[in-house]
Amino acid sequence: MSQNPLQPFFRQPKIYITLPSKGVFNSPESLSGTFENMPVYGMTGMDEIILKTPDALMSGESTVKLIQSCCPSIKDAWSLTTLDTNLVYAAIRIATYGNELSVTQTCPECETENDFDIDLNHVIEHYSNCQYNHKLTLDGLIVKTRPLTFKESNDFSLENYGLQQKLNQTEQVEDVNEKQRLFKELFEELSVTQQKIFSKSVEAVEVGDQVVTDPTYIEEWLKNCDKSVFEKLKNHVDANRTAWNMPTWPAKCAKCEAESKIYVELDNSSFFGNA
Repeated sequence: MSQNPLQPFFRQPKIYITLPSKGVFNSPESLSGTFENMPVYGMTGMDEIILKTPDALMSGESTVKLIQSCCPSIKDAWSLTTLDTNLVYAAIRIATYGNELSVTQTCPECETENDFDIDLNHVIEHYSNCQYNHKLTLDGLIVKTRPLTFKESNDFSLENYGLQQKLNQTEQVEDVNEKQRLFKELFEELSVTQQKIFSKSVEAVEVGDQVVTDPTYIEEWLKNCDKSVFEKLKNHVDANRTAWNMPTWPAKCAKCEAESKIYVELDNSSFFGNA
């Protein structure tokens, strides 16, 4: 088959990135080549259309297709870890629209709306220096943790969304006894969801010379361990999550000169909207 004469006019890589996780938690088939110097392309018109499809946005399918379109070295974006997703999002935004992102923030002191142009290269730099602590010692046990995959994180987000919807509906119930019963069920469901998150975050537990990797055994242990042990694990997971949060940008109000911080939400509708 002859080569398309329009091929020289196809999109080209705009920037190159290194995955912050170093690909440690990825399966070999999920990445093509090395985790270093991965090419990132700008979005296509089709990518933008997919991002405006509500069902695909809710399910996470649009995000997966966007990542695999703009970062072709990532063959399975569902298995991409949450350590890498924010940097990948920022890289795609930079490749499509440039490194500046316009944001509006309301001053917490005088409530004046201020416009700022923030540099998304700050996101790349931030995650290039983050470190994931994957080991925790607990009363003679060595617990090895791992970050959630995008698939797992998205599934838990959908579960939480469903619980929030149920909570809103329960608020409308007028019968006091029925409302209490529904609230009790909701909190039990929430507890189960939180338990699953921590179970998924544990990759292995070393007991002397034995290494336990069976998810069923690990989940059973978490359900039956002392509260103090569970709290230490929770604090460890939460500390990693906080360390890998999106960075902030300093801001000063043009009217009252109060200083604050800019937080950027990586939702598809605004972050990947037109510059």
